[in-house]
Amino acid sequence: MAECIDVDDPTDRRLDDFRDLTSADRRPDRPGGRGLVIAGGTVVVERLLASRYPVRALLGVGSKYELMAPALSAVDVPYYRTSAELMATVVGFHLNRGVLAVADRVAFPPALELVRDAPTIAVLEGVGDHENLGSVFRNAAALGVDAVVLLDGCADPLYRRSVRVSMGNVLKVPFAPLTGPVDVALEALRDSGFRIAALTPRPAARPLLSFDRGDGPLALLLGSEGPGLSEVALAASDVWLRIPMAAGVDSLNVATAGAVAFATLAAPGR
Repeated sequence: MAECIDVDDPTDRRLDDFRDLTSADRRPDRPGGRGLVIAGGTVVVERLLASRYPVRALLGVGSKYELMAPALSAVDVPYYRTSAELMATVVGFHLNRGVLAVADRVAFPPALELVRDAPTIAVLEGVGDHENLGSVFRNAAALGVDAVVLLDGCADPLYRRSVRVSMGNVLKVPFAPLTGPVDVALEALRDSGFRIAALTPRPAARPLLSFDRGDGPLALLLGSEGPGLSEVALAASDVWLRIPMAAGVDSLNVATAGAVAFATLAAPGR
């Protein structure tokens, strides 16, 4: 059972992992970043506790400790119990979810090794908004996508906002970066057996429902929130797919478009 430790001093050094999260929950290579995985709220914290990420400690109010007792019974880490006011002082802003957990990151295999036996993957190019990224991971977990490959220009999936918006599912879906020129990265996936299907609203694209994915591995390629996929990525794809739109609407949010494609082509029992 997680040991419950009462803390009433905001300067207590045992709380340093939770301190000033406006800068501390960044990648280790960013200014002020410690590279920790930070989860907030009972649902997301419980998913962190059940994940492969090694939890270091929890910080929360007493009622959350009692509520989470079943999940906490399986871990041997400190739960620092305090008031909501002290939590806000430590983290640097008000929290209305009442509990936080911090964990160390883990390293996944290189992208091409990670997806070696995956039937369906999502490949993201330039998805820089943390909330959209978290939503993509939530949809991927729900709709049968086996892994996510991040091309250049993507945000950090383990940033606190992405973890929150994904409802902790970013901790479940394996991911890895595939850096370098986009065309080279996509060619490497093709060499690994994947058919590259690019999601784009361009009129030349085939309607999504007319596409037969076949039995081979499929990579669903999604682009940035504004301009979408780059010309290089489109040229390096095997097929363009579009989601038909009502008149006057040009596109969907990247996470929504991904959900439609995942449900059509990757969902269990499709």
